[in-house]
Amino acid sequence: MPNPAVALIGGASTLLSSRAQSSAAKSAAGAQTQAAQMGIDEQRRQFDVMQELLAPYVQGGTTAFQAQQNLLGLGAPGTQEAAIQALEQSPGFQYLARQGENAIIQNAAATGGLRGGNLQAALARFRPALLQQQIQQQFANLGGLAQYGQASAVRTGAGAQAAGTNIGNLLQQQGAAQAGGALAAGAARAQMFGLPAQVAGYMQGTGGSMFGGTQAPAPIMAATPVPFDAAAGTGVYGGML
Repeated sequence: MPNPAVALIGGASTLLSSRAQSSAAKSAAGAQTQAAQMGIDEQRRQFDVMQELLAPYVQGGTTAFQAQQNLLGLGAPGTQEAAIQALEQSPGFQYLARQGENAIIQNAAATGGLRGGNLQAALARFRPALLQQQIQQQFANLGGLAQYGQASAVRTGAGAQAAGTNIGNLLQQQGAAQAGGALAAGAARAQMFGLPAQVAGYMQGTGGSMFGGTQAPAPIMAATPVPFDAAAGTGVYGGML
């Protein structure tokens, strides 16, 4: 015959086990969520570092590309003229112009052509030709900087895309961990909440007695005496207490 006391002890053990399972599920989900968050934070930190390192190249490339547009007359009104004047007045251009003009004058002096018209014509042509040459050289130099900036921007974009993908995966891991922990804790709680019904069913099956046995015994049957029947010469017994 099953013993209800054993069932109660088993029920208490199941209750404690369910609580432990629920707590363990929550702890495991919390640990996985925390680990995923650490990965997200590290991904963001690494991207910030890369972006900071490449920022000067991106900015320099952007500035160089804008300067190219100004030299070509593609910028705002007046920017082309300002760009050419800035180049003509730059120390580098002024140095090359003086060196070139001195070379022309020295060559004319060596050949006896200081007073000729050829010297004046050579000097008049020199600066415009030098300026045109410097504009082309400046455009090429700016193009190199613009390419560096473009490459840096591409690397930054690739880094952002990779970080976004990794962070998205980690967020999915967080969601899966939290969902798994919630389901496991819910299952443990459901088992815990179903325990009273199990015990009640067991008690009903054993007749509701805490110490075993069947239902209470039937009422006791007893004979009730009746008066002696003198005519019949007998006594009758019957009835119930």
